Amino acid sequence: MKSFPYVNQEAKEFFAEFGWVLTDGLDTEQTQLLQEWVREVHDWEVDGTFLRHEEMTTDGPKVARIEYFTHIHQGLGEFIAGGQMLKDASALLGEQAVLYKEKINFKLTGGAGWSPHQDAPAYPFIRTHISCMVAVDDATIENGCLEVVSHAHEELLPQDEKGCIRADIVNVMLWEPVELKAGQTLWFHSRTPHQSGDNLSQRNRRALYPTYNALSEGDLRQEYYEEKMKAFLEMKDGSDTVRVSLVDDFRGIPVR
Repeated sequence: MKSFPYVNQEAKEFFAEFGWVLTDGLDTEQTQLLQEWVREVHDWEVDGTFLRHEEMTTDGPKVARIEYFTHIHQGLGEFIAGGQMLKDASALLGEQAVLYKEKINFKLTGGAGWSPHQDAPAYPFIRTHISCMVAVDDATIENGCLEVVSHAHEELLPQDEKGCIRADIVNVMLWEPVELKAGQTLWFHSRTPHQSGDNLSQRNRRALYPTYNALSEGDLRQEYYEEKMKAFLEMKDGSDTVRVSLVDDFRGIPVR
């Protein structure tokens, strides 16, 4: 699959046409450092300063997602909110970017996948935004790599009651798995349809997901997390899935 060392003019043109683009941003040493940082975050004790979500797997409870952490972890904060990542996000947005939100989806062995959705409906306050997935581990079909639909990022698609793409739309789309090597980054438009399967392998599939918005719309990271935590408090208990997003797209089973 075609990739670029960073977001150059050709990468921007590819992204504009397909709704996604792949970059090879990290070398071996940088990838190993990212993996170490993610291990550190996984091992944090819950103290109310970040958000941690768990799911029940066939191997017992496991962490599914950790988010809202760049104000705590200096290395990840500098990596996500500065340097080449911010330059690439700005290039794809066509103006200065700023970090909107950040998360690590762990999808450990036995972890659940995600239903077909677009990200944009889960992003309040902003109109211009871009998502990306930095592969912490190799992402393969067996461990639930991302699947995308090309040429489908111009508009919001009809949704079901969970905020996911309606089944009749999903069934006629061409879904393309995007396998990544650890250290590669998949940039995708927040309206690009995507989904992922369960991790049916014996290898973890951790991935870092920063989202950026145009700075011209404001630096709204804190407002986003305040809105999300408020919405989660208002949600009713008893769901048969784990709510980790303002869209109910995660198929994980709650830990009771």
